[in-house]
Amino acid sequence: MATTTRKVKGKIYQTFLLRRNYRDGGKVKHETVGNISHLPRHIIELIRRSLRGEIMSPADELFEIRRSLPHGHVAAVLGTIRRTALEETLASRPSDNRTLVTAMIAERIIDPESKLATARRFAKETAASSLGELLGIEDADENDLYSAMDWLYEHKAGIETKLARKHLEERALVLYDGSSSHYTGSSCPLAKFGKDAGKTGFPQINYGLICNKDGCPVAVEVVDGNIGDAKALGRQLDKLRNRFNLRRVIMVGDRGSITDARINEEIKPAQGVDWITALRAPAIKELAAQELIQPSLFDERDMAGIKSPDFPGERLIVCRNPFLAQERTRKRQELLKATEKDLEKVAAATRRARKRLKGKAGIGVAVGKIINHYKMAKHFKLTIAEDSFSYERKEPEIAAEAALDGIYVIRTSVEASVFSSEDVVGRYKDLALVERAFRCLKTVDLHIRPIYHWRKERVVAHIFLCMLAYYVEWHMRQALAPLLFDDEDKEYAQKLRTSVVAPAVRSPMAEEKDNSRRTPQGYPVHSFQTLLQDLATIAKNRVNPCGQGKADFFMLTKPTPLQKRVFELLKTPLSL
Repeated sequence: MATTTRKVKGKIYQTFLLRRNYRDGGKVKHETVGNISHLPRHIIELIRRSLRGEIMSPADELFEIRRSLPHGHVAAVLGTIRRTALEETLASRPSDNRTLVTAMIAERIIDPESKLATARRFAKETAASSLGELLGIEDADENDLYSAMDWLYEHKAGIETKLARKHLEERALVLYDGSSSHYTGSSCPLAKFGKDAGKTGFPQINYGLICNKDGCPVAVEVVDGNIGDAKALGRQLDKLRNRFNLRRVIMVGDRGSITDARINEEIKPAQGVDWITALRAPAIKELAAQELIQPSLFDERDMAGIKSPDFPGERLIVCRNPFLAQERTRKRQELLKATEKDLEKVAAATRRARKRLKGKAGIGVAVGKIINHYKMAKHFKLTIAEDSFSYERKEPEIAAEAALDGIYVIRTSVEASVFSSEDVVGRYKDLALVERAFRCLKTVDLHIRPIYHWRKERVVAHIFLCMLAYYVEWHMRQALAPLLFDDEDKEYAQKLRTSVVAPAVRSPMAEEKDNSRRTPQGYPVHSFQTLLQDLATIAKNRVNPCGQGKADFFMLTKPTPLQKRVFELLKTPLSL
């Protein structure tokens, strides 16, 4: 085969010719058999190599892919675990239990299931990813996982202490909030009927989460379902001061966690502990009745500092959010109208000619259902007689409540020299980071329930395992923000806000990602879960050279540009 090159008017043309050589009268001559320039280049190359004597065989006759396991998401999660040194945090020395706990943390992010299902996903014959093979736990069964959970429970205190040393410093600002999950079994001593049991009809298990100022989880405390967030606060304070050895702490919690009783009985006696929380509605009404909260406070700004003898030594920061005020006014009017509409039906029933509604008891039951449904009893004056019913709005009470729409009051013991009023309000709003953690733990990603365990120790270990999984996810989200719908330019977004009281806004970069579904570099934008699904398309293939007597070898799927960028951002290799 011969190749000729010509240059015509600045363009280069290549011609591929098939030629044969022959002798004629002692001379070697050349004859062109055909022109194959029109063929695709890879076909031309195959012809060239065949003419050189190479033997071509179909790929499936040379190599056989014996197993293909999803690998990319495993590499991303496991690589992050190792980059954050979480394995060393679990235990300084390698062990079977440490490896199994690491695997369960990774699997909780990849595909949360029961421990029985998780063990099957690790097994060689039923593997659903490369995780079991990478960690060498293909022979582990559910009993091994249960034993590892027991080991995790015994080491929980030490692991939390290591995380605190890493993420909390002296004079640390600590975000704290509590939540609950209902329990559908009947054998767990932690499962008790609590305040949220009416929503599901099942007992619940409560837990409180401690995060640092950036929302990184550090510790979780699991308590009985009938112990409220406020009562569990004492255990967290003891953990922060005695176990973590923090002498100066600023606790940030909502009005349900840091209450008057907890402040007076537990926080104030603990030297070196300050707090940031909010007042409940009755306390705000009392301040308004004392004329400490007046409309003139907001003539120039949407926040103002006040003092009250009811809160000695504390700073009270009154904030008014006009957007929140508008929303509460709208919602109240809708509920009032809906309540009146249904109450009018009851009143009409007492006046109709046939099957007339009579009796205080019967009328009271019908009215009670409506009032309890809309929660508007405080705004209506109800008159129930034996054969009649009437109602009217309590306009003065409604007006008094409307005057406080959009107003909330932050209370703190932190001195102004440490945190300005804006800082205090901003730190209180940072509790949204803990709420985001609960969303990930309970519904979006990690699915803390259903809780399959009966023993108290394993339920605690299960919830702690979920917290550790969120610890890994939190670090992954921080690194992968440019590819997620998350706002990666939060500092600039903060500058766009007219006030810390105003609703949060997204940066222009985040808005552009939302609208175009593309990053500035042209990558498709993902949620955390869809990005993991995309990474799972990178497979670890077990390949065997057919008929060559050689051992199997592994070959990874070639990553796409987006997948390459993921591992660049995570600073972890694809091949583990």
